[in-house]
Amino acid sequence: MKPSRDISGLIEIMAALRHPETGCPWDVQQDFSTIKPYTIEEAYEVADAIERNDPDDLCDELGDLLLQVVFHARMAEEQGLFSFEDVVEAITRKMIRRHPHVFERSGADTADKVKTQWAVIKAEEKRERAQRRIARGLPETETQGQFTGVPRALPALMEALKLQQAASLVGFDWGAAGPVLDKIEEEIAELRVELDNGETDKAAGELGDVIFALANLARHLKADPEDALRTTNTKFRRRFAHVEAGLAKLGKTPADATLAEMEALWQAAKKDD
Repeated sequence: MKPSRDISGLIEIMAALRHPETGCPWDVQQDFSTIKPYTIEEAYEVADAIERNDPDDLCDELGDLLLQVVFHARMAEEQGLFSFEDVVEAITRKMIRRHPHVFERSGADTADKVKTQWAVIKAEEKRERAQRRIARGLPETETQGQFTGVPRALPALMEALKLQQAASLVGFDWGAAGPVLDKIEEEIAELRVELDNGETDKAAGELGDVIFALANLARHLKADPEDALRTTNTKFRRRFAHVEAGLAKLGKTPADATLAEMEALWQAAKKDD
């Protein structure tokens, strides 16, 4: 088998890997649950390549992410659930339906109108999906009410942001960033009380409240909290690398340096930023 630019080649490779007798023992053992973490990881690696503005890595990581789609589709086909072709048909149908302003020339001629139209169509799709689940005798799994469509499986920070966005649509929100900052200070004070009392379990709960409020502040600043934190993570990596380089010149490593030595190098790194 040779590399191919045709998607059918990748589908054939996955079928070969999953063959119960001649396939790869590791691939054959996998199921939806065991592959799920890899799917999430590959999506983040795509995001990382974009952050680093590395088109070569982006091409490679998109291939890894595509493999995840093919892997899940192959396992589903083996169980008689759906095939890769069904996945393609479903997404093309969805895109055509959600873009009537392109394919049917609806009146949505601005970005705001398109966004409103998109939300209405998505709500219709969710109702139809719920009806199909009921018709198949399956239990309703989606959250009902204002938070319908906010999956619990999202990364916690992203879920917090989407919950807040949904609540804001019905007016359950602060009108500006200032009151949110006050709320953060209030939550930090409550966290401090639990720490002073030695209540570590309660302190962990209060810490969650602080993080939730910080996500809300990011939303009011029109900043993605994931991106903001990732930027800080990158900055931390860069500054600590400066610390390591400085210690190396002294013939030391972080493990045998004092905190004061590392702090001095850290402050120097901050000045260089």
